[in-house]
Amino acid sequence: MAMSLPRSINTMENPVFYAELGELIATSGHAAFAAHLWQLVDQWVPIHGAELNEWTLDEQHGRVLDIQRLGRAGQRSELSPAHTLPPLNEHPLLRDMLDMQDPLLIQIRARADRSHQCSLVSRQGDRRYVISLYRPPAQRGFSLAELSFLKCLSDTLLPLMERHAQLLRQAAPPEREPAHTLLEHSQLQREFDKRLSLSDITLSAREQQVCLGLLTGGTVPQMAEQLSVKNSSVETYLKRAAAKLGVSGRHGLAKWMIGA
Repeated sequence: MAMSLPRSINTMENPVFYAELGELIATSGHAAFAAHLWQLVDQWVPIHGAELNEWTLDEQHGRVLDIQRLGRAGQRSELSPAHTLPPLNEHPLLRDMLDMQDPLLIQIRARADRSHQCSLVSRQGDRRYVISLYRPPAQRGFSLAELSFLKCLSDTLLPLMERHAQLLRQAAPPEREPAHTLLEHSQLQREFDKRLSLSDITLSAREQQVCLGLLTGGTVPQMAEQLSVKNSSVETYLKRAAAKLGVSGRHGLAKWMIGA
């Protein structure tokens, strides 16, 4: 059945829409991005808030490895408190997101303790970029016309969301590493300790940290920031460790790790 959009959202040719879209594009990678996205959507589909998240999934085992919040805006007091949300691996979005290929629009209808939620989702490898839009339970849910408009708008919003996430990653290291990365680091630490023991070599804690940082692709400035020391201090730790191990540079350290 054909569906006509309400007059309030029946045009994407409105100059106001493009002015707000321009502001949204300009704030990609900045803290104001979520607020501009909320304001743009709210002009056409009234919402009380928006959340932007990047999910990392273990697709083989059907579980969530990590969720990074990329922004939040709106009237937060009107939204569901965090403690009412389900555990991550029981989240109603997860099932639909695991096997998705094309962008999705997923609607979660309100219960007594939860907001109406409409999520726009795109996929890049094992990552899912999620724009969640909310209305409080006391208000009406999203109409079919509004959902149709949001699906159309997702063609613009989701690529911008992905660009926003990419710029955030480039601007600064994440506040916390995904669970799978932490697991890889712990395994590397065990292998590194085993090689030290077999070689009967003792390194200081700092020397070990910079060697592990080098093995995981870290740069001197990045390691200096993580350890809260000067670049020159990191270079000194690396020189001391290299002398004890009898290696030179990242490649030499990697060859030592595999016993070559």
